[in-house]
Amino acid sequence: MLDKNKVRLGIAPIAWTNDDMPDLGKENTFEQCVSEMALAGFTGSEIGGKYPGDVSKLKKALDMRGIQICNCWFSSFLISEPYEVTEREFIRQTDFLKAMNAEVIGVSEQSYSIQGKLNQPVWEGKYEMNEEEWKLLADGLNKLGRIAGDKGMKLTFHHHMGTVVQTEEEIDRFMELVDPELVYLLFDSGHLSFAGIDPERVLKKYVSRVRHVHLKDIRKDIVNKSCSEKWSFLKGVREGVFTVPGDGDVDFVPVFRILEEAGYEGWVVVEAEQDPAKADPLEYAIKARKYIAEKTGL
Repeated sequence: MLDKNKVRLGIAPIAWTNDDMPDLGKENTFEQCVSEMALAGFTGSEIGGKYPGDVSKLKKALDMRGIQICNCWFSSFLISEPYEVTEREFIRQTDFLKAMNAEVIGVSEQSYSIQGKLNQPVWEGKYEMNEEEWKLLADGLNKLGRIAGDKGMKLTFHHHMGTVVQTEEEIDRFMELVDPELVYLLFDSGHLSFAGIDPERVLKKYVSRVRHVHLKDIRKDIVNKSCSEKWSFLKGVREGVFTVPGDGDVDFVPVFRILEEAGYEGWVVVEAEQDPAKADPLEYAIKARKYIAEKTGL
């Protein structure tokens, strides 16, 4: 069982509205999203595109529902643009998160990413970094990690399908290069499983460096179809590659056990983007909440 005093449970708004494909959930408002999060029993949320950018407005809406911001996606472009471009936006975003009392920012390197290309098969043409780019990425993230640390926050890096850090070898190389005191890992069970990587093996290896967890399940039959039919990442999302914990094929029991044995402290966040017209967000949020309660005691 996970310790309720150390581990907090959140959910991402991407099940209600998809920022990469705005037609998915375009009918769902910010107010509906956070109200249903609370109704399903979650106390944390990541930030979505429909969330108010005004700190006082966002705080008021969340406080009424007993929800707090725990993280926000941040796109870095450290290997394709001057460092200062990413740093400037990073400072702005961490200032906003700090004002919202969040302690984590989730960074994904988006240079040359194919995750958002609608006609690019996710299994083909992924960019691979050269030695100079690996150094640029690690050095840049170390600098950003220091900025976050100075604000009492932690930079967590999000390995992700279609990006320059997707494979297990890339994750290992990344973890070897970055400063463990400045840059941490955002562990995502779904992206590992989608990439054909055993989540248990990766978590066991790096759990001491994990500071944020995404609980994302996959449907293996649809993953296989996405590969055989050469789907883009976003088409896979639209067709149901991902789902909530307990509804797909990922075995979360060893994941929860490793977190428990390591004394993990922080947020675990249900993050499972689907088409809301096919997978009612509230229904699936409740399903995830019940499953996690059963398996972890949270």
